[in-house]
Amino acid sequence: MSSIATAILILSFVAMIGICIGGITFRGIGIGSAGVLFAGIVVGHFGGTIDHDIAHFVKEFGLVLFVFTIGLQLGPGIIQLWRDQGLVLNAMALCIVVLGASLVIAFHYILDLIPLAAPGLFSGATTNTPSLGAAQGAANSLIEQNGIEGADVGTLASAYAVAYPGGIAGIIASMLILRRVFKVKVDDEVRQMDAENSSKTQAIHRRCIEVDNQRLSSMPFGEIPGVEETGVRISRIRPSDRDEVLVANDETRLNPGDIVSVVGTENDLNRFEPLIGHAVDVDLTQQESDVRFRKVFVTEPSVINQSLRDLSLDHLYAVSVTRIRRGGVEMTARGSTRFHYGDIAHLVGDEEAVDRVSKLLGNSVKAINETQFAPVFLGIAVGVLLGMIPIQIPGLPFPVKLGLAGGPLIAAISFSLIGRLGGLVWYIPYSANLSLRELGIILFLASAGLSAGETFFSIALTASGLKWMLAGIFVTMLPLLGVGALARKLLKINYLTICGVFAGSMTDPPALAFASSQADHDACATAYAAVYPLTMVLRIVAAQSLVYLLI
Repeated sequence: MSSIATAILILSFVAMIGICIGGITFRGIGIGSAGVLFAGIVVGHFGGTIDHDIAHFVKEFGLVLFVFTIGLQLGPGIIQLWRDQGLVLNAMALCIVVLGASLVIAFHYILDLIPLAAPGLFSGATTNTPSLGAAQGAANSLIEQNGIEGADVGTLASAYAVAYPGGIAGIIASMLILRRVFKVKVDDEVRQMDAENSSKTQAIHRRCIEVDNQRLSSMPFGEIPGVEETGVRISRIRPSDRDEVLVANDETRLNPGDIVSVVGTENDLNRFEPLIGHAVDVDLTQQESDVRFRKVFVTEPSVINQSLRDLSLDHLYAVSVTRIRRGGVEMTARGSTRFHYGDIAHLVGDEEAVDRVSKLLGNSVKAINETQFAPVFLGIAVGVLLGMIPIQIPGLPFPVKLGLAGGPLIAAISFSLIGRLGGLVWYIPYSANLSLRELGIILFLASAGLSAGETFFSIALTASGLKWMLAGIFVTMLPLLGVGALARKLLKINYLTICGVFAGSMTDPPALAFASSQADHDACATAYAAVYPLTMVLRIVAAQSLVYLLI
């Protein structure tokens, strides 16, 4: 049987067994996708190995697929999180890294670890492969330059391999301990997050107002002082000298006695109403007219990132965009509002004009449900190249690289904010995104488990291996539990956000997969991506620093 066929069979078997293990729950709690890792370790121990090059490719490609789809989905949300909690969350991650490195130094002297075991222990316990590569590079250079006796670079990889599975288990255990100690109810945490988000994004309402401000005689709606600041939009008007309801937009001229239908948040409508008149108990949408309303999907690449002011739909087509629904949230359509792929635009106009604007915006349900793979692979390629760029940090003799995890994540976040490049649109339907993400983490865990299983038990059951394993668990869990308890007790941070910081501060995709499995919410993944870039650099710097300090 060919090596490729063997690899497919073994990977499929490990994935199937691991998913079954991860699906087992105790009191509603299971380990999720992490079960694939432990299945791989067992299968690898009993001889279920695959070609090293194939395993390495599957592992790295799975990781790239996982982090890229996360970044693509969460890019816009990360910007808002950085504004609101970025400093606090990254400070938490910094504390976790520093505490972990300090514990490694302490264990180096307390347990009298052999040279280079401590940096490998640090990389494995914090599940950070790029830091292992950086430590190996630093160690090779020092050994070649100074001829240090007793230092074996292979010790780095051995300590890493023994500590790595315990690192993943320790992160998951820390999440569960924190959940139990603080008696967290995940459903309540989700409701709290949703309530906080809804308080920041107010609901959109419709209100009919009769114009009685004499100074507005024949003034276009868009020129009313303060209208852009309030974000209120006009959709219909019943002129004072006519009985029929007409389409209204920014160019519609208002006169005393007119009744207009406007939309906006409750606060914005309350601010806007006194500017033109007073509310009346009339609903222009229920009166017979030629005005039509339609919800349209934005799927045309040429209008992505175009503002409503630039498109001038009200001027060119006499169609008013009153609201935009994006990611389940409704917002008023200001002149500065830019379309994103997949937005749902609320159009108001006559039948012919609405048809024309619908075609202009795309309105393709098929496109919304399809995945465009050309932008995905272009983004992955750019991310891989980005991860290979050396970043020189003052004071360090070796440059830092983001690697195959950090580069694609940063690229995905950037492309999600750009939206499109020519005809390429960075958009993946939510269900497809979840499927690709799950496939990526399963491939990563299966190959990582098989690779670790070959030597895990033979090293772990030695005296040195047991010391490394136990020390690694402490290095993993003590910083997480300490910082997590302070964040929960003193800062009152949501449990799901803390779990995301745990996974991000350890740059650990399996832990993120477990954290996200606790609730159908993006909070964990958003927090993970928010702290990941800083953490990756800190981990690499810390691993290299440990080599220089302890060798």
